[in-house]
Amino acid sequence: MNCIIVDDEPLARSEMRSLIEEASKIDILGEFSNAPSAMEFLKDNDVDLIFLDIEMPMVTGLEFAEMLPKRSLIIFTTAYSQYALKSYELEAVDYLLKPIDPQRLEKAIDKAILYTELLSKDTIKNTVESNTTDFLFIKADRRFYKISFSDIKFIEGLKDYVVMHTKQQKLITAMNLKTIHQKMSGENFIRVSKSYVVNTEYIDSFDNHNIYIEEAEIPIGEVYRADFFAKYAGGFLNSDL
Repeated sequence: MNCIIVDDEPLARSEMRSLIEEASKIDILGEFSNAPSAMEFLKDNDVDLIFLDIEMPMVTGLEFAEMLPKRSLIIFTTAYSQYALKSYELEAVDYLLKPIDPQRLEKAIDKAILYTELLSKDTIKNTVESNTTDFLFIKADRRFYKISFSDIKFIEGLKDYVVMHTKQQKLITAMNLKTIHQKMSGENFIRVSKSYVVNTEYIDSFDNHNIYIEEAEIPIGEVYRADFFAKYAGGFLNSDL
């Protein structure tokens, strides 16, 4: 797996390079101080992962992310927490706050490697073949997987696919999040953002902005917040959190 670093601050680029090299899991193809120069590089080079700053001159990281090819995954790196929700709406793999913790970075890289491996498979043929009130079948890797609704922790939108996080495994299929949500029976499955549907049975905790399921931190979108609190947290007012 390879990556590039895009950040207008030389020191930030140097620190990110050192952290990535210390992790020793991915190859760094280049560093860029602005989005236009990075885009020129992308025209002639296939890049798996982009570590992308947000507040940059000329073109912001958020604007750049909207122009990127589907094949490239994104991990945002920024000193500002207020862009987190927008970053997930752009289907970023992760959102890291500066100064970046090495262990947190390693976790984000592991997630990107996993998703790259999933996307490299013959996922375009993977489909949800049928469903009942208790389970559905996912066709993946030339096999049909029976997935019980009770085993699904949450579903994540990623590019043109969805990643189904179950108790046993992660499966990826070529379907948008809205379509697969419509196939889920029961009231436990709630759409909480543009990129996530969660099974409320697995929610460990939540606040006004995020839901926590084991190690996953799932953002609550502005459009979906009122519905989430009404359906799942009827006894709470989100203004109290």
